[in-house]
Amino acid sequence: MAATGTSAIALAQRTGVAFTVHEYVLHERHGRARDDRPDYGQEAATALGVEPGRVVKTLVTVLDPGGRLLAAVLSVDRQLDTRRLAAAAGARRSSLADPLVAERAAGSVVGAISPLAPRRRLDVVVDSAAMEHATILVSAGRRGLQIELAPADLVRLCNARVAPISRVGPESPA
Repeated sequence: MAATGTSAIALAQRTGVAFTVHEYVLHERHGRARDDRPDYGQEAATALGVEPGRVVKTLVTVLDPGGRLLAAVLSVDRQLDTRRLAAAAGARRSSLADPLVAERAAGSVVGAISPLAPRRRLDVVVDSAAMEHATILVSAGRRGLQIELAPADLVRLCNARVAPISRVGPESPA
């Protein structure tokens, strides 16, 4: 697709990877989950008619010690395991970054944060469970816009590491 307009799409075009852009209309509630927290990834999966395991979310995290930011990429139907992420990153602990910190680092709003071409360079860890699919959908840097590509291409474009950083079930302690 020849869509343009975000740095994530421009990166995919520049590098020549195979990709497709999917646009969808945001629900008026903007993805509110049962506990009133945003669930943009689940909304994207529903709107695009794809299984939630193929849609990935990008969570900006803070590593301790040092406060280094890192982007964790995992399927929207899974929960981040902060202990596993810390171990994969060689840190003692990890926790979710404050949303404003995440938005400043990524250059996009929560619900549109992409590991592809963020404003500030972030190390990226992709959950190994996301690698099981032929293609995955990741935010293209704007709410209502997803880019579909092979997980291996996402890893290459982000210079990411792959590690088991998620689990099925309730949120892990931060």
